[in-house]
Amino acid sequence: MTKDTWGRVRDDLMQTMGRDAFNNWIKPLELLSDSDGVVGFAVPTNFFGDWVNRNYGDRILQGLRTAGRAVERIEFTVPARESVAPDAPAPAPRARASAMAQPRSSAGQPEIDLPGSPLDQRFTFDRFVVGKPNELAHAAARRVAEGGPVTFNPLFLYGGVGLGKTHLMHAIAWEIQTRQPGARVLYLSAEQFMYRFVQSLRFKDMMGFKEMFRSVDVLMVDDVQFIAGKESTQDEFFHTFNALIDQNKQIVISADRAPGEINGLEERIKSRLQWGLVVDLHPADYELRLGILQSKSEAQAALYPDVRIAKGVLEFLAHRISTNVRVLEGALNRLYAFASLVGREVTLEIAQECLADILRASDRKVTIDEIIRKVADHYNLRLSDMLSPRRARSVARPRQVAMFLAKTLTSKSLPEIGRRFGGRDHTTVIHAVRKIEELRAVDNQIAEDVELLRRMLEA
Repeated sequence: MTKDTWGRVRDDLMQTMGRDAFNNWIKPLELLSDSDGVVGFAVPTNFFGDWVNRNYGDRILQGLRTAGRAVERIEFTVPARESVAPDAPAPAPRARASAMAQPRSSAGQPEIDLPGSPLDQRFTFDRFVVGKPNELAHAAARRVAEGGPVTFNPLFLYGGVGLGKTHLMHAIAWEIQTRQPGARVLYLSAEQFMYRFVQSLRFKDMMGFKEMFRSVDVLMVDDVQFIAGKESTQDEFFHTFNALIDQNKQIVISADRAPGEINGLEERIKSRLQWGLVVDLHPADYELRLGILQSKSEAQAALYPDVRIAKGVLEFLAHRISTNVRVLEGALNRLYAFASLVGREVTLEIAQECLADILRASDRKVTIDEIIRKVADHYNLRLSDMLSPRRARSVARPRQVAMFLAKTLTSKSLPEIGRRFGGRDHTTVIHAVRKIEELRAVDNQIAEDVELLRRMLEA
């Protein structure tokens, strides 16, 4: 059979299957042989070939016969890789974005569109700096990555931007693939999950979608809050979740807040997500921020051996940039790049000049008005309710939370805070602060509300 004949068959298949399913499963097939009623194709992996054979084998056979070929069966073969000389250096680990290895072009980009996201080779456990704010999350991630029976499934990681959720998820995937090379690990964002789901509906390939996501050993979904409010996607996510749990497959989920705090997420999904272990990654304290900077500085020193960072600069950055580790790392990268270009040592004065915009943003002051608005939005109240004399608990408790945040996040005096809350006396503010401090110790919901609001206000 000529390649032209196979090309015509492929064109017909694309018309009946849809472009997306065709690009995923038929386009990667390479014609190898045609003899004695057997047509052979090269495929990237055995799993890929088995899946195509089960789901599209009959269509391919019918297409070949319609094209005039007397075909009895088709075969799928994974071409042997070129051998590596004994003294050749071992290749760097390759990011496997999905349950199946992706064949790559000479430019290093995937040749076919498989559903996962590429793994970042920098995000390993070795490069994750552990401190008190993230030690539980790190220990749980390590436990999942080791394999074997896990008492918590799913593992749900949540926290603000730049606290290490994505780093830990990538690290889990790398570690599993190192320990279990044959494991099918699928890491992707919730947005990609939704995109794949919509595409499968559009091109009538729901069976392919279900088979893809339910045949993995480990499913990792980042930023699950993205599917909030999207009913059809949530429904499919729910069924995928249950199918994998029933097969004792591991699931790892991340979000920017706890499951119960994700507005627009169905209650049945919130319940499922809270089945396993829910871990909060707290904002990095000074010691952890300094440790991260020291670790990153050692890595940068290998790239910029001539750059010198003066004593006290890292401590200054760790103290001034406190809310976002990504911003902290970006500031350090900028200093190294600046110093390498101008050939000067990075002193405290140069750091302040070079990072003036970042330092100004980090110095942003939270206002009482902003606190009132955020708290009102969080509890679905009107601003007028927050400032009114109403004493119903549904209004009074959020008002007390707002007063507590105003006292802890601003430098305003108690009388001034009271005046901003509808002209209340400073003793009312004192009572509110004490009440919330007591409730945080015994009421997990209040503690989570206060922590979430604090993060939102400091972000």
